[in-house]
Amino acid sequence: MLIGDVARRSGVSARMLRHYESLGLVRPTGRTDAGYREYSGEDLRRILHVEILRSLGLSLREVGQALDEPGFRPGELVDDLVRRTRERVAAELELLTRLRRIGAAGPAGWEDVLRIVALLQGLGSDSAGKRQRAALSSTGEVPVPVEALVEAALSESDPSVAGALRWALARSGEGGGGGDRGLALLAEGLGSPAAEVRKRAVDSIAEIPDAEATALLRDALTNADLAVRRSAALALGTRGVADAVPTLVDMIVEEVNDVVAADALSALANDPASADRIVARLTGRLAEDGAGSPARQRLTQALADIPGDAAARALAELSRDEDRVVALIATYILTMRDETLRDER
Repeated sequence: MLIGDVARRSGVSARMLRHYESLGLVRPTGRTDAGYREYSGEDLRRILHVEILRSLGLSLREVGQALDEPGFRPGELVDDLVRRTRERVAAELELLTRLRRIGAAGPAGWEDVLRIVALLQGLGSDSAGKRQRAALSSTGEVPVPVEALVEAALSESDPSVAGALRWALARSGEGGGGGDRGLALLAEGLGSPAAEVRKRAVDSIAEIPDAEATALLRDALTNADLAVRRSAALALGTRGVADAVPTLVDMIVEEVNDVVAADALSALANDPASADRIVARLTGRLAEDGAGSPARQRLTQALADIPGDAAARALAELSRDEDRVVALIATYILTMRDETLRDER
C-alpha cells in the first residue's frame, strides 16, 4: 500500500506517517520502482499499535520503547500513566472550579476578572500574610465567591487568617448575598471526617449572626464531635439560646473553657426562666456522686453571676456543705451578693 492508502485506512495523515518514519517508529517495508513508500500489512498493524498506545497518553518515545524493547514492562508505565492522568485531571478540575467562581462573581469586565483571579490566588498563597490580605479585601466591589471563602476557611490553620476568613464569610451574607450558600457549605463541613475541618466549620458558623446560623448551631449540639458541641454551646450562650445550658455546665465540670462557659451561663441567666434552669443544672451536677471537689468548686463559682432567689437558696445550702472549700466559696459569694444589694438600695 502506498502512503495515501495507508493514511485513508489508518486515519493517520501522510505528514504524521512521515514523522513516524523520521523517528524510526514505523518504516515502510519497501519502495516501488518509482521510489514511492510501500507499506505492508505488518506495517499497517504497527501504525495501529502506535495510535492505540498514543491514545493512552504515551509519548512517541515511550511508544517506541513499548514496541521495540524486549524487556519492556508495561505495568510500571501504566502506573506512571495513572499518576500523570490523575494530576492532569486534578489540574483541569482546579481550572474548572476557578472558572466557575469567576463566573459566579459576575465580573463586568476584564479588570474585574483579573481582580477576582488575584484574590483567588491570594487565598491559595503559601504566605499567611497574603492569604489574610486577600480575605480582608474579598468583600469589595467584586467579591470573591462564597464557595472560595468557605473552602479557604475550612482549610486554614493560621489563627489570624482564619479570623479574617470568618469575618469575610459573615460579611458575605449581608444583604442576602451568598449567606445561604455559605451556610449550606459550612453545614457540610460539620460532617467532615476530619476533626479540624469540623471545628473550623462550627467556628465559622458562630460568626454569622442570623437565624439560619443559630439553627445550625442548635443542630450542632447533637454532633458526634464533642469539640463541635462545645463550640456551638458557647456561641448559642451569647445568643440567649437556653438549649446550650447542659453542654456549658458539662464544660465547667470538665474544666474545658470553664471560665468562658460560666460567662455564657451568666449571659443566659438574664432571662429568669433560663436562670432557674441553669441553677437546677448546676445543683444537679453538684449533687452527683462522681463530681470531685475541684469540679464542685467550679460549679459553685458559676452560681456567683446567676441572679434570682433560686441561686441564692442554692448558695445558702452550699455554705453548709461538707466540703469546706465549697462552703467557703458559697459563703463568700453570698456576702458579695448581700453587699451588692445594699449598695443598690
